[in-house]
Amino acid sequence: MKQYDVIFVGGELYFDHPMCGQAVLKRLLEKHGYTVGLIAKPLKAKDVTELGKPKLFFAVTSGAIDSMMRNYTPLKKLRQDDKNQDYNEEVPDRAVTVYCNWIRENYKDSIMVLGGTEASLRRFSHYDYISNKLRRPILFDSRADILAYGFGEKQMVEIANRIKNKKDLENIEGTCIITKTLPKKVVEVPSWDEINGEDIESKKKFCEMHNKISIKYNVIQKIDNRYLLQYREPEYTSKDLDEIYELPFTRKLTHKHLDGFMFSVVTHRGCLGDCNFCAITFMAGDKVISRSKESIIREITRIAKMPYFKGNIDDLGGPTANMYGMDCEYRHNCNKKCLSCKLLNKSQDKWLDLLRAARSVPGVKKVYIRSGMRYDMLDTNRLKEVLDNHVFETLRIAPEHTSKVVLKAMNKDYGNLQEFISKVKNITKNNERKIGLSYYFMTGHPGSSMKEAKELRKDIEKLENAETVQMFTPSPMTTSTAMYWTGMDPKTLKPIYVPYTYNEKKEQKRVLFEGNKNMKGYVSLEETRNNSNSKYRGINKKYKYNSNPRENSQRVNNIQRDDRRASGRSRYEKRDSKGNIISGRSRSNRGGSRRNRSRENRSQNSK
Repeated sequence: MKQYDVIFVGGELYFDHPMCGQAVLKRLLEKHGYTVGLIAKPLKAKDVTELGKPKLFFAVTSGAIDSMMRNYTPLKKLRQDDKNQDYNEEVPDRAVTVYCNWIRENYKDSIMVLGGTEASLRRFSHYDYISNKLRRPILFDSRADILAYGFGEKQMVEIANRIKNKKDLENIEGTCIITKTLPKKVVEVPSWDEINGEDIESKKKFCEMHNKISIKYNVIQKIDNRYLLQYREPEYTSKDLDEIYELPFTRKLTHKHLDGFMFSVVTHRGCLGDCNFCAITFMAGDKVISRSKESIIREITRIAKMPYFKGNIDDLGGPTANMYGMDCEYRHNCNKKCLSCKLLNKSQDKWLDLLRAARSVPGVKKVYIRSGMRYDMLDTNRLKEVLDNHVFETLRIAPEHTSKVVLKAMNKDYGNLQEFISKVKNITKNNERKIGLSYYFMTGHPGSSMKEAKELRKDIEKLENAETVQMFTPSPMTTSTAMYWTGMDPKTLKPIYVPYTYNEKKEQKRVLFEGNKNMKGYVSLEETRNNSNSKYRGINKKYKYNSNPRENSQRVNNIQRDDRRASGRSRYEKRDSKGNIISGRSRSNRGGSRRNRSRENRSQNSK
């Protein structure tokens, strides 16, 4: 059996494409002379032994999505149990830790390197939504040797070089390690003991930790008698990205569910938006690094010569497509917020120049933009060019909400949605080809009560193609998750309303669909009024009317049961607005008084 230098163990299917993280790292390591093996989606401990033991290390990842976010819905139900979803992932819960345990079971002395989304977002102590508690850094649970956060290209090559030359793994930018000593010139955040509690002081310490964590400097956190040490991010340049994305990928997709981005082209990394619910800031940073126009055109030219290319570029973009070219020379040492910075060139001229060059490549018929776009950054002239040349049927935008309270909590209170809609209508009213807008909204985010949900409902009624409403899911390390766990804004420490119960989360989503013809899954008001249960009327998993009163009653009981479990309440107790028990028995004392009375009666009878 051939012995590889590096073996990847991953929770996703492998495909040789620049949008597959494992493929990028494999191609890059091979360019530097290393041999790389792949074990995709192992199901048991024996599976990680298929390729034997690597010469250097195992690289472990759950893929582009955290395994807990992948396996569970926002209401903590298993996605595989949802009959309305085509779900067949076969990824274990806490996949990174599980894979590491399997490797340790078979190869006790192997070096393990963690990477990917799950490892990156769980590198410090973090709130875990599914278990509803804080968890220690993933390096402590997985017993791996080192963690490469973010995209990881520079880190992986450096780690391979160090291990090959039998050098230590300290001081590698973009990595985390466990150390027993507190080094100098680091920013120390509150320890595990300081944040691990549900009292107000512990939660304030959690906010302090969240505010101090950054990829721009070295950060350390004490965990029991050891430390988690994060080294600052490595500096990437346009030249680095050109090298990475021009590696010789075949772009062949062998799995049907991967269709739709075979001929997608990445133009840049990073995002200036700094949305509170998004983890990009802690993965790729809040600054933009763009590839050179020449490199992108070379890649499109190669794609156009592929025998299976039909003429359409599926997507030309990045995290936010119209931020291409908004690079700042001070990005590595600047802590200012780019959207409000006067020094940053937001003209988007470089972006439009790139789009025009891409359209003119021989063999290319259409260049589509399916990546997200910031509508508040598009003026009329640029918007017209995009709509005329780069949109298929609808331009997708993500306002997320319309309430000023919620948008401020999301840090997305920029732009005027109604003005933008008017711009699009004026531009497209005389077009032969009908182009519309489709919208993405979010409900259940901190700051959103039923009042804000009803405000959103009224605004959605005026729109067409409000095609997606997702329920907020707290993911590790984001500012919105810090709000969810602590009940306060981590930056100001002021209390913020958080919809915690399953009942309210469902109600906030239900109210958007009920009687709203512009939403997918529309249910008429007449149907819902005819439902015998007026409090929880007429929406099942597909948001269609359910006329069976008995089934509706059972659903109500299930909702109430789920709410009790989420909050730790007993069905026998009542609480005031602050959560204090004012009558009844708590879960832990349920039945205790009855048993005590029985014992007293028996003892009296015996006397």
